Amino acid sequence: MTEHFRHIVRGQGSGLLLAHGGGGSVEANYGPILDDLARTHTVVGPDYPGSGATPRAAAPLELDAMADSLVATAVSAGVDRFTILGYSLGTAVAVRAATRHPHRVTGLVLTAGFAHPSNQMRLGIGVWRSLLDSPDRELLARFVTFAATGRTHLNSLSPAELDAALAGLEVPPGTPDHVDLVGAVDTRAELARIAAPTLVIGTREDVLVPLDVQRELAAGIPGAEWVEIDSGHLMQIEARDAWLAHIREFLDNQG
Repeated sequence: MTEHFRHIVRGQGSGLLLAHGGGGSVEANYGPILDDLARTHTVVGPDYPGSGATPRAAAPLELDAMADSLVATAVSAGVDRFTILGYSLGTAVAVRAATRHPHRVTGLVLTAGFAHPSNQMRLGIGVWRSLLDSPDRELLARFVTFAATGRTHLNSLSPAELDAALAGLEVPPGTPDHVDLVGAVDTRAELARIAAPTLVIGTREDVLVPLDVQRELAAGIPGAEWVEIDSGHLMQIEARDAWLAHIREFLDNQG
C-alpha cells in the first residue's frame, strides 16, 4: 500500500503540490512563499520521511515510492490534478511523479534541479553524508553553509550573521536517507517522456547543484522553459522575490 506523507493544505484554487529538497521540509524550503502561493492555489505540502511530522523510514528511500507517495498524499487531500513545484531532490521526485502519473500532473516547476549527480556533485554529497555520521555538528554546519549559500549572499554576511546562520542549521532526522537518495537519482532516460509544460529555474551561484547540471535537466525535457536567478542553492533566502515571480508567471499562464 502506498504511504501517505504528513502534510499541510493551504488556500483554494487549482492544485499545487510541493516536493521539497533533501534535508529540508515544506516549511524550511517553501515557508517564505507559502502565503503567496495559497492566494491562488490549493497548496499541498508533504514532508518526506524523517522531515516535519512524517516518521523516518525503516528502509532506504526509493524514488518510485517517493513519487507515488507524494501523488497519493495530494489525492488523499482531495486534489486530483496539480502542478508540482520541485526543489533540489524534489525535482527528481517531481519528474518521476510526472512520468508515473501523467494524468495527474498538469505542469512542473523545477528549481536547482538535476537528473543525475555529476562527479562534482558526488564529491559534495559524499562529504555531506560523512559529516552527518560525525558528532562534529559545527563542521557539518560549516560545510552545508559553504555548499548551499551563493557567494554573493555569503560574502555579504557580517560575522554575527554568519555565526547565526551556522548556529541555526536544522538537520531533520531523515537527512541521511535523503542524501543517500540524492546520490542514487537518475531520471535521464525518462525526461523525454514528460509532456506537461515545464519551467526550469537555474540558480547561477549554486555550488551544491552546479548550473551546468541544472541546464542538462532542462535540455532533456521537451519544450522546457529555462530561466536563471542570481542565487546559490538557498534561493528562498537569497532571491525569494525573483524566484516567486518566475513561479507566479508560470502558474498564471497555466490558468
